[in-house]
Parts: sequence; C-alpha cells; structure tokens
Amino acid sequence: MKIGLLSYRSHPYSGGQGIYIKHLSKALKGLGHEVSVLSGPPYPELDQSIELIKIPSLGLFETEDRMKKFNLNLFFNPIDFYEWITVMTGGFPEPYTYGKRVLRYLRENHKEFDVILDNQSLSGSLLSIQKIYPLAVTIHHPITKDYKLEMESASNWKEKLSSTRWHNFLPMQKRVVPRLQNIICVSQPSKEDVINEFLAAKDNIRVIPNGIDINTFKPSELTKELNFRIVTTASADIPLKGLRHLLLALPRIIRKFPLTTLTVIGKSPKKSKLNKIIDDLKLEDRISFKSGVSEEEIVEIYHRSDLAVIPSLYEGFGFGAGEAMACGIPLISTDSGGLKQVIGDAALKIKPGSVEEIEEGILKLFNEDELRTQLAIKGRKRMEEMFDWNIAAKNYAGFFEEIIQRFNHADN
Repeated sequence: MKIGLLSYRSHPYSGGQGIYIKHLSKALKGLGHEVSVLSGPPYPELDQSIELIKIPSLGLFETEDRMKKFNLNLFFNPIDFYEWITVMTGGFPEPYTYGKRVLRYLRENHKEFDVILDNQSLSGSLLSIQKIYPLAVTIHHPITKDYKLEMESASNWKEKLSSTRWHNFLPMQKRVVPRLQNIICVSQPSKEDVINEFLAAKDNIRVIPNGIDINTFKPSELTKELNFRIVTTASADIPLKGLRHLLLALPRIIRKFPLTTLTVIGKSPKKSKLNKIIDDLKLEDRISFKSGVSEEEIVEIYHRSDLAVIPSLYEGFGFGAGEAMACGIPLISTDSGGLKQVIGDAALKIKPGSVEEIEEGILKLFNEDELRTQLAIKGRKRMEEMFDWNIAAKNYAGFFEEIIQRFNHADN
C-alpha cells in the first residue's frame, strides 16, 4: 500500500506525536508498505527510508519575537493571517491551518495514496479529504480532558480565559469527529471517552494500542546498586500529568531516604504554581528537568534510575509508562484512562491525585528489592508480548485494507 501519514506537528523530542509518527511509519515500512509523512513543523526524525513531505507553517511557536513574522503579505494569504492573529491573541490555530494547507497540497499535487492516516489534527479539512481518499484518523484521547482539568486548576478568571482561548480548536473537533467514518483509538478507555466527549459513532471506531520501541528501550546489562533515583515523564505546564502530586510527596520520601533525587523528562516550570511548590519545599537541589532529549538519552536516564513514577490524572495511552517498563524499570503508576491497558498487573498501581499513595508506593519499592525485581521483569515481558510496534503496524495495515475496500465499493 501507499500510505500517507498526516501530522500537524511532529516534534521528535517533545510529547508523543513525534514518537508515534516515527515508529509507526518505520513499522509500516518494515511490513513492505510505501510510507510518506506529511508534517507541519516541528518536523519529525524519520527512518531514512521514509519520505518526509514538509507542510510549512509560520512557525510562530518556534520563535520568541512573533511580531517579526508580521508583514503585509499576510493580508493576501487568509490561512497565514488567521494563524498569525490567532497565535497573537492566545489561541492555537495549527490543527485548523495545517488541515487547510495539507488539503491544498493533496489537491494541487494529485498525490497518489491508497490510504491516509491523520494523527489527531481533527481538522475540518478531513471531511473533504475523506471524500477523495480512504481515510483513517487516530485520536489518542479527547483534548476536552486537558481543557477540563486546566479549568479546574485555574486560580482566577484570567487563567480560565487563557485556557479557553488556547483551546479554541475544540469546537471544530467536536463538529468533525461525529462525521468521521474511520477512527482509531489507542486504548479501550480512550474509545469510550471519544464516544462520550465527541459523540463519535462507536461502530466507526477501532481500538489499536500504540507500540513501544522495545529494541531501543531495553534493560541495562549492568548491575547497579540502589541509589534512590526516581524518574518521571511529566511536562510541568500540563496539569493532566499530575507532576504536582509527585512533588508534594517528595519531602516525606527524602526524610526516610535522604539521598532521593527526581529526574523529570519534560519541560521545567518557569513562572508557574509548580515552581512555587519546588521553592516552598526546598526541592531545587533534588530535581532536574530534561527536555529536548533524544530517545537514546532517555534510555540512559531510565538505566540510571531505580524506579519510575507516572502520576498522570489521565492518559489516552501512556508512552512514558511503556518506555520505563521496556527498560526494565519498576513502575509506580496510576491506571487512569489508557494507562490501565498499558500497565496491566506489571506495575504498582496508585490512585490519581493521591499524594499519600505516591509516598507509600515509593517507600515500598525502595524497601523491597525483590518487588522491584519482579516488577522490572513483568514490565519488560508485557511490552515484548503486547506492545511491539510490529504488532501495532500489522493491526493498522489490516484496518487500512478494510477501509480501502469499503471506499472502493462505495465508488462502484
């Protein structure tokens, strides 16, 4: 098959979108399919066998001085002007503008694809694309979940207004999703949430779990002593990730085990409530933030760590949990959303939002060498047996064949 993968932004070192596109494209190529990625910036890091088709934007989130991007030509390009004015007023236009640009590219270049897969842009343009090509759309989880948690954690009307403005793309997504014919969700809980939040037709949804790169994320061959090092993947600016609760748990851990440190794979807090928590609890010397790191560097961080904690209030899937387990790191995790399907019985489960359960879980694993070893072995085995990207790619390919057949039958 000739497969086109649409991704409105594919940052290789931030969030799951770049990871998803990189590994799914490689796995599909490994099955013998011809794969092209049509991506907006930031562009992904892809296997050299994968064609990258760049769909440029103004790149306003990659520059500190957005005013310099303004010029009179914006008035003659409605898409560019919409992108600029929306960003300047606190919105996030990329799903919408990417959809317009990629639709224009497909029409103007008459690109031949047997099937197209969209990676959660949920743009209004998808409704036009699915008339031209067999189309599937991946929804990792409904962003309404992020929006609701941000509104609940907002301290004042300004923060609520800012969150509402940023999520200005949600009405478009709510309008588009019920009209999509082929949706892929990455977990059963994600499917249920897409049905409830976006009113998608359940018969139009196929559940295909994501994969984990078990060849890159693998256990260390070295034996190490317990150094009381904790690792988590949780950007400080996303309340959904639950980092706040892990920070609040650290003082008690440090009193019991004074050498305890935490490495956060994600953005560091700047002017935020989390920064105040770190200052108030005097945790500056205990925490290090690592952002923009490669997969190889992430593996090294896992190998230096004694246990991983995923305190997320919700995840559609949970790449961080899967990667830690693949690296043979004992895991403490909530089982919210898609995490339940990822961790199974191979992690120490905690209640979302419970500082006390995070404390008890970490203390338990620091005290019990045998339990750490058991969880490490079970986690790696679970990733090998259930979450290899080759398994995911075969399921995608099978679904694509069904979609193509239905599309061709409808034309006839």
